[in-house]
Amino acid sequence: MQSTVRAHDLALRFKRGAVYGPLSFEAGTGLTVLCGPTGSGRTSLMLTLAGRMKPSEGTLEVLGHELPKRARRVQKRTGISGFHDIDTLEESVTVGAAIRERTAWISPWWAFIRTVDDAAVRRACAAAFGDVPIPAADTVIWDLDEVQTVLLRAALALMNEPSILFFDQVEQVHEPESRRILWQRLAALAAMGTSVIASATAPETDIWDELGIWPTIVMMNKAVPLNTAVPMDQETR
Repeated sequence: MQSTVRAHDLALRFKRGAVYGPLSFEAGTGLTVLCGPTGSGRTSLMLTLAGRMKPSEGTLEVLGHELPKRARRVQKRTGISGFHDIDTLEESVTVGAAIRERTAWISPWWAFIRTVDDAAVRRACAAAFGDVPIPAADTVIWDLDEVQTVLLRAALALMNEPSILFFDQVEQVHEPESRRILWQRLAALAAMGTSVIASATAPETDIWDELGIWPTIVMMNKAVPLNTAVPMDQETR
């Protein structure tokens, strides 16, 4: 397995106790899912892997770069989506405005940022949305359904063409059919060449079997000192 992430005895601790770890695992170039209940430290671990948070113990290498030493390099090559209060969308703005703001954020300071039309929205959203209807530029975000909303967040994160997309809390999509579509799109992105690391409360093997996807899973059981990622078909079958 070609690894994009290598972690050994990785942990984050504060005075009140452990946030996660110690964990040892590798993630490959496809779809990897970090599984653990609420409070298991999934979000903090995801931010650590993305170079946005420093661990307190262990060693970590992402895309060949040592973290936290090379955090800026990892930040430039990774995208984050689905994180509460980090990439949450302002519901009163339009899709076009959200894409224009993201374009301005990743462009040089001197670049002229054009108004985003429907064609520009389609270009920005095509990879993330797939067969899901892409909204028009003048659609207000509060009029999107939950699938379109999370896929728009993913599309915005993909605009700088990251090597890894981190998607937090798949369970924020509540309807089973909507979550099925989200898993399908995350797997499709991984198949197209962008490694995807997602987090979820538990493996959703019924949906994965139906879709024919078998991600590598990392179980974040805080009672187990060492967790090693294994292919889903070896762990659950």
